[in-house]
Amino acid sequence: MEVTHLLAPNPGPYTGPGTNTWILDSDGDVVIVDPGEIIDSHAERIVAEVGGRTVTGVLVTHTHVDHAPLANPLAGDLDVPAIGYAPGPMFEPDLRVGEGDTIAFGSETLTVLHTPGHADDHLCFVVGTEMFTGDHIMGGSTVMIQDLSAYMTQLERMRDIVLTRLFPGHGPTIENPHEVIDHYIDHRREREEQILGAIRAGRGTVGDIVQLVYSDVGTELHPLAAFSVGAHVRKLVDDGKVEFSETEDLWDGIVHLITT
Repeated sequence: MEVTHLLAPNPGPYTGPGTNTWILDSDGDVVIVDPGEIIDSHAERIVAEVGGRTVTGVLVTHTHVDHAPLANPLAGDLDVPAIGYAPGPMFEPDLRVGEGDTIAFGSETLTVLHTPGHADDHLCFVVGTEMFTGDHIMGGSTVMIQDLSAYMTQLERMRDIVLTRLFPGHGPTIENPHEVIDHYIDHRREREEQILGAIRAGRGTVGDIVQLVYSDVGTELHPLAAFSVGAHVRKLVDDGKVEFSETEDLWDGIVHLITT
């Protein structure tokens, strides 16, 4: 299998240098993963890169707006299905896939993993010992998490998959998959202990926790940090360690330690 990388021109604080679009070729049959936002110049680059090869589908790892919106118009232009887990903002799958489904192209078979955590509709795609990870694992950074309990379950599952390379949705290709997976798990466990420590020290709201645990981070990133703390607190609720009274403004959500 030959893999080609195209970087979408959408850099920013949440996308890093931009969204990675991956073009997978097996014997002249092609699938496209994560075409990104609707940017005409990027769509033109994808079509030019594909050239005269046979495209069988346009896949999205999840429906966040930096990954999926171009999928439907691009798939329409190429007369192939847009493929994903479920509908989302500016995305409607022609073909819905989930855990264990397979997509054949050329002599290769792509296996679908449902990997909720960053988003409920998140998928990863495995071909041989290589995985296309979307935002489940990113090159050079950690990930914003919606459901940390689900996310940790999926990271633990990945430890048991034989992998030699990860192609992420943002950042560089990852050549040491299991080392990175272990780092992600260790980082989340360490952050959980820091947050529990803050709660034990009397920090009673998400905002209070952010200001202590993320004191070395610029205040412009504190809203993002609050989102991460909220995910950790919800997992601590699932684990029976805290109670959480979530408010409309997450920053003001009240956290109580459960003592036994």
